[in-house]
Amino acid sequence: MAVLPTGVVVVATKKHHHSATKQCSQLLNQLMLRVLNISKKTPTKHQLEATKQSTSLYTLTMAARVLLGLATSPAYASDNDEVNLQFGHYQEGERGISGLGSEKIKSKFHPIQSDNMHLSAKIMITDQVKGEINFSQDTWSGASPIATAPSSFFGNRDGVSGASPYIVGGLKLDSQLKPVLINQYGEVLGKSDKRLVHTLSGASPETRKQLDVKLSREWDEFTLDLGSGLSEENDYKSQFANMAGHWEFNQKLTSLSAGLSFTTSTTRAKLDHDATPYISGIYDLNGVNIYNKNNNSSQVKQIQNGGKVLQGNREDWGTNIGVAQVMDENTQIEASLGYTHSTGYMANPYKVVEVAFVNPTQICCGTASGDSTALYAYDADVRALLEQRPDVRNQGTLNLRYAQHIKATNAALHLNYRYFQDDWGIKAHTFEAEWAQPLGNNWTITPRIRYYSQNAADFYTPYIVTNQAYASPLMDPNGRGQVFYDASNPAGQVFFEDSPGSGTFSYADGTPIHQTIIDNGNVTPKFTSLNRKKLPTHYSSDYRLSGYGALSGGITVNKQLSKVLSLEVGYEYYKHAGGLKFGGGGESSYANFNYSTLNAALKFDLSATGSFSGGSDNNYSDSHTHYDASNHNQHTSYTPAGLMFDHMLSHTGNFMIGYRYMYSHQAGNMRHGSNVANNQAILLHGCNGNDCYVKPTNMNMHMHMLDIMYAPTEWLNLMIMPQYIDMNMTMSPPNGAPLSPDGMGPIGSAIMHADHPHTTGGIGDTGLYAMFKLIEDSNQHLHATLGLSVPTGDTNIKLRDVMQQQLGFIHYDMQLGSGTWDFKPSITYTNEMNNWSFGVQLSGVKRLESKNSTGYSLGDEMQSTAWFSRKIVNNLSASIRGVYTWQGAIDGEYSSHIPVKIGPMDYTNNYGGHFLDVGLGLTAVMHGGSFDGNKLSFEWLQPIKSNINGYQLERKGALAASWSMMF
Repeated sequence: MAVLPTGVVVVATKKHHHSATKQCSQLLNQLMLRVLNISKKTPTKHQLEATKQSTSLYTLTMAARVLLGLATSPAYASDNDEVNLQFGHYQEGERGISGLGSEKIKSKFHPIQSDNMHLSAKIMITDQVKGEINFSQDTWSGASPIATAPSSFFGNRDGVSGASPYIVGGLKLDSQLKPVLINQYGEVLGKSDKRLVHTLSGASPETRKQLDVKLSREWDEFTLDLGSGLSEENDYKSQFANMAGHWEFNQKLTSLSAGLSFTTSTTRAKLDHDATPYISGIYDLNGVNIYNKNNNSSQVKQIQNGGKVLQGNREDWGTNIGVAQVMDENTQIEASLGYTHSTGYMANPYKVVEVAFVNPTQICCGTASGDSTALYAYDADVRALLEQRPDVRNQGTLNLRYAQHIKATNAALHLNYRYFQDDWGIKAHTFEAEWAQPLGNNWTITPRIRYYSQNAADFYTPYIVTNQAYASPLMDPNGRGQVFYDASNPAGQVFFEDSPGSGTFSYADGTPIHQTIIDNGNVTPKFTSLNRKKLPTHYSSDYRLSGYGALSGGITVNKQLSKVLSLEVGYEYYKHAGGLKFGGGGESSYANFNYSTLNAALKFDLSATGSFSGGSDNNYSDSHTHYDASNHNQHTSYTPAGLMFDHMLSHTGNFMIGYRYMYSHQAGNMRHGSNVANNQAILLHGCNGNDCYVKPTNMNMHMHMLDIMYAPTEWLNLMIMPQYIDMNMTMSPPNGAPLSPDGMGPIGSAIMHADHPHTTGGIGDTGLYAMFKLIEDSNQHLHATLGLSVPTGDTNIKLRDVMQQQLGFIHYDMQLGSGTWDFKPSITYTNEMNNWSFGVQLSGVKRLESKNSTGYSLGDEMQSTAWFSRKIVNNLSASIRGVYTWQGAIDGEYSSHIPVKIGPMDYTNNYGGHFLDVGLGLTAVMHGGSFDGNKLSFEWLQPIKSNINGYQLERKGALAASWSMMF
């Protein structure tokens, strides 16, 4: 699992590397395989003794894997086919920020938080070939530092006022170019103020997904691993490939590994629409793109709606070598070296550096201009520049690990050290210790502690003071005064004022300019922008490049529930502080912060035998879509993947574990009732008589569900069904849509934000169910289900503020749950006849509360479904299913922080309706072998007919895939 390593968590949200973790995983996998299993051939006497000695190192090796975040359990059984499922939550604490004077400000932004999910499977394809697949996703939101500035700059505004952070403005400096202290009224107090503070900026939810695969081929003394994968989020994509070889010798007590990896990444970041107008250095004062002239690895481009996109590419080559040695029956040591060469764009497109421009010729204010009564020396013009990092980075690492088995308590002690150095000037040390202690009765507890320290990068700086004006009038070198140009023709000839204040202008040859240029107000002075030669070549205020130390502690508890299933829960607390830096000299306390992580993981051993069972909860039709068969059916195994609660466990004491994935897609036309709605109809009626500015164009929903079923008796089954959901929606203006009536007011800001994909993700509602057997004989089965949906899904998700405007809650169908306690009954009948089976099911959802905490309730639901299934071959069947769903409209609406309504998705009467779908599916049930009792199913649901309420986006279909096993 379980507890992600601290260093990984810090960078996991953006542009992290995959190669180093992959290589370490490959090395440790093979070390563990060899420690536990010397060879698949008949071992020699010496090898048997070595195996006996190394068995005590089993937990030792696993502790190293857990520290690296590479394993889900200290009781990891590496040679078995297995599936692992992990859920986690990351939560940062409040960051301390200060305002004017000495008062503290509570930021209006929530700290960063993230919900994450990880799914992995390892399968032995043959005796010597093994496959592995991993899928991860995380959805994060909250505030992070966009810049660092002197406290007296007052970049953060009072959260009560609702003002946005400031990244441009004025700053008063003393004769040493240090900021001076001011009070809450902005009055200078006449002494220096050394305090710094992060300027925070919020963000709407974003989701990252990563998929990677690995194939391993094993020979007697050598193993080859080949891997590849991709990671994707809205503004960042990367693809990577790696390979590693593992050699064993010295009676397999010594292992040597070497690996090579390649990663290519693309950044396409749409610059913050709030911040971009205040970011300098992209265009000069004459409208020329100077960023592109000064940068090779990245470019800023204008897009259709006036926004700006920063694009950049990056490549990383990595290699490592490692050796591991079993010293005796209680001791193991490991060492490895790694090197990574990176080229391309490595900056963060959302971070700026504050630059205080001090005009050396300033003629007003401060003692420098002759005012002897002033309490400061200079007025500085503060501007924000995108950070500039080098385009090349070389990194080296040294890793040392020592593992010791403690016989007295049958525990394992791990001590780990890592040294890191790069050519950016960073040197870092990591010390880790972990104690894995079995407690008996299949319990293991593993506490850990970690200390990290680094010095700052050479180009790290909180802010910059430069002795130059940000902008100065462009003067003619031939003495003709200030230079002017025609704003309607910026590339045309420049001209000059005939005499100061005359209001008449002529070109260099003395020809007067056309009077219409003057009459139309197009006479524009030219300015010279900043002189970049007076600035450092590279600069960044990212706190992760500062000097700091970090101390973290965590604990993992593992319980082996059965030969099939183990459960693990982990918690970690992390503290980042400049004062923790080894040897002192770290960044000041303004950059201190903390976070905690909580993870839970289940591991399934597929090699354990048993008979299959299936079933799952699903919030699938709860306002998001309409394909939920929402109940349980069939005492045969050959049921469609999208069918819920399809049968009961038949023996007392049986357990069933399952995973279900569901995807639904909406796109294409808007519909009203059963007809296509044209743009004119949408504009006139889609928003309850109000103006419609945008319409949805695409919506995707992904659901990951865990099914856990237990049979306390033959007639009663109990189930719990948590789920993880993520959704995204895109929008565009219909042809003929009106313009914003308020410019950059609430509506205009919401329209601008609609140009970005809207994303949500996290834990959904949790289902609790009891199933009761009513009738069962050799052919037919009837059971009833009584369910309760617990509102664990968030219904309080809001869009980030835009242009200092609060946009309020996100669209109803993108919240993660219903927000109410819901009753979910169903009744299911199934029948089997030779190779045929069929069944029917009736189900419903009744909201038990009139409204949730945000003021509304989703509509009630009823659903009926019938299906036929035909066995094609011994283990495979095909099915056809019909599904009818009725869903009521949303009752009520958001009661506080009323959302800015810009499209049909913001009106509650545009939800629900009548829906008819047909599903086609395949189901495979394994009999015998290591996969005995496993079931794998797929089903596609195709919309046939819809009669919807109001105006909604057309449904395109839904995919269901499920796996389950019983033990």
